[in-house]
Amino acid sequence: MSTGTHIRIEHEGPLTWIVLDRPDQANSMSQEMLEEFSAALERLREEGGPVLAIRGEGKGFSAGFDIGQVGTPKAADPVADRARLQKNLERWLAIWDHPKPVITAVHGYCLAGATQMCVYSDITIVAEDARIGEPSIAIGGGYIAPTWAPLVGPKRAKELAFVAGNHIDGRTAVEWGWANHAVPEQQLLETVRALAERIAQVPSEVLAIKKLSINRAMEAMGVRQAASSVSEMDALLHLSPSVLELRERIGQEGLKPVIASFRGPSTTEIARAGRPLT
Repeated sequence: MSTGTHIRIEHEGPLTWIVLDRPDQANSMSQEMLEEFSAALERLREEGGPVLAIRGEGKGFSAGFDIGQVGTPKAADPVADRARLQKNLERWLAIWDHPKPVITAVHGYCLAGATQMCVYSDITIVAEDARIGEPSIAIGGGYIAPTWAPLVGPKRAKELAFVAGNHIDGRTAVEWGWANHAVPEQQLLETVRALAERIAQVPSEVLAIKKLSINRAMEAMGVRQAASSVSEMDALLHLSPSVLELRERIGQEGLKPVIASFRGPSTTEIARAGRPLT
């Protein structure tokens, strides 16, 4: 096992875990964590088992980008903002381009930018009661949901995006096509281990080409192009009067009260109830 400040690497036979290890901050992704994650992913191209898996320490997978460090532009500069946002996405595209199969194991909560990580992994296994979804407040221009669209389709991506803090559970994530399987949380890690053992029976070079060929098919349908365009849309909206006003409100009232003002039922909860919920 090797340990960074916020990323831990654990080897279990054919499986190597990348563990998001910032549980006291809901595994929110600080700049340091992101740098450690990218370094670990690069190192594991040559080291570790033939299959990689990512999980979160503590109560949940990750609450997304640390809004104080990574989730907020430092100045009113759309060019720099677009570059910042694209760099985040390129970290997840490194999972997509990695020669090894990468599995994400999601429990508890997986929100905002953390969902992008899972989109670009090869297989996602979720706990049945996991909460997977959008940022709690609407301060972006569609940075998250468009990356879901190749998996769930445009209508479900829009359903996710149009309601602040919208989320789905693990079972719905499988139904929508965002995840592969939903299992009870206590079975999550063992399910991933068993799957990794079966995958590892196939020679690594065969796995690498299988992954590449499927990715090429998806890229022909525009997956990589979609990932490049969302940064521009988000950077554009960050300078809009309504978003600037909301950021000012956060500065005056604090983040938690503003989040509370947007809180409400998800669209799946409304649909299951058959009526609006309060």
